[in-house]
Amino acid sequence: MADLKGRTAVITGSTSGIGLGIAEGLAESGVDVVINGLGDAGEIQAISQRLEDQYGVRAPVIDADLTDGQAAQQLIRDAEQALGQVDIVVNNAGVQHVSPVEDFPDDKWEKIISLVLSAGFHTTKAALPGMKSRGYGRIVNIASAHGLVASPYKAAYVAAKHGIVGFTKTVALEIAEEPDLTINAICPAYVRTPLVEGQIADQAKAHNMNEEQVIRDVILAAQPNKRFVTIEELVALTRLLCGHEGRSFNGAAIPMDGGWTAR
Repeated sequence: MADLKGRTAVITGSTSGIGLGIAEGLAESGVDVVINGLGDAGEIQAISQRLEDQYGVRAPVIDADLTDGQAAQQLIRDAEQALGQVDIVVNNAGVQHVSPVEDFPDDKWEKIISLVLSAGFHTTKAALPGMKSRGYGRIVNIASAHGLVASPYKAAYVAAKHGIVGFTKTVALEIAEEPDLTINAICPAYVRTPLVEGQIADQAKAHNMNEEQVIRDVILAAQPNKRFVTIEELVALTRLLCGHEGRSFNGAAIPMDGGWTAR
């Protein structure tokens, strides 16, 4: 999308999976992207170098512990220093833990709420003043179908994803009269990331099933179309929301779930 060329973006959790896919998709559109996330330092630097070489953009690596609110705000300030400004924030970083609520570890609850919900508050708070001053900004929160409906044993994740959807709506109302400034949430069903691949293998062992059975009867049981959302589909929607054509989307929680939430 030509109207994104020269923009700048911070994508949290962009060293693998959905975040990396979105970073690459935005870089392909000419956006300078901050790479942020966990992993081997050498491998992360290689991702940065590849994006710069392949797409002719800047792709600095900026580390931050997003479970720490001040560090999440500092990530935006560091990105502004590295790139000159931050036009787009994609809040994608996340983690999962599955357990009945009475057994749910306190530290897992706190970590998931901090990373999935509170980090989005802190990056948004830090980025909005600059966006307002320039008359353009896009905040895209990668929520989940679990931001719209619940599943058992995922109390913290479901609570955090519902929370980020509510946060998105609130901020949208606050910025509604700002020129070309929006915030939206994308709510995908399962995407076949390395994290989900691990869940498939674990479920196959737990249920004594092969992986194809697990995909259809466990992972995608609630999803009417019985296929994974692709990263390419998420990238396309993110580009739309960030571009000029996306300026009337504001406060939306957009399902990408093959009909899951239509039930």
